[in-house]
Amino acid sequence: MTLQPGAFDAVLFDAGGVLVLPDPTVLAPLLQPFGGSPDLALHRRAHYAAMAAKSRAGDDESSWDTYNLEYVATVGVAANERDRAARLLGKTRTADLWRWAIPESVDALRALESLSVPMSVVSNAAGQIEWVLNWAGICQRGQGRGVAMRAVIDSDVVGVAKPDPRIFEFALALHKETPRERILYVGDSVMMDVAGSRAAGLHPVLIDPYDDHEGADSDRIHALSDLLTLFA
Repeated sequence: MTLQPGAFDAVLFDAGGVLVLPDPTVLAPLLQPFGGSPDLALHRRAHYAAMAAKSRAGDDESSWDTYNLEYVATVGVAANERDRAARLLGKTRTADLWRWAIPESVDALRALESLSVPMSVVSNAAGQIEWVLNWAGICQRGQGRGVAMRAVIDSDVVGVAKPDPRIFEFALALHKETPRERILYVGDSVMMDVAGSRAAGLHPVLIDPYDDHEGADSDRIHALSDLLTLFA
């Protein structure tokens, strides 16, 4: 698959892994006593390695054990400490901790806004994601200090979660002028994001900064800035 310039008119985003990450300034010191690296860049890398492992395992939204084990391994926790460290990570990485804004994603959103690209967010979350994105200065519904979105959809609020394609309908109601095949959906999960958005008739794009998903049956980008040429 290829992303052709001029083939798309709007874009929807997942939040986790695309706009925000579990806060590495909290997770790095949490895991350091187990031998985990304090390097925040390595913790960023750990998220994507863990999401790829989660997808390979076929884990659904409620299962994070594979993610936790891969995360602690990636940041350097010793093999004999990984089970304990992973359990602690699972207890600490709560919904409210998905709050660390990805700087280059914020820059890319602003650039897309300058191109007048219609945008929305559709996220599996726990009722907090609209507040978090606004609090972090990333985006909000309508005008504000972040980038303007037409909709910010939280699965807990609307009562349906990816990969169920019905969750996208809440945002697509505000993008009626655009045919679905001309709307991108960017996420970091094969199971949740690619499968769900494709079932909704959208064009899925997997954000894959470290090429963890080579061979995936969807288009992949390394960063949101890769989208700019599609709309420029």
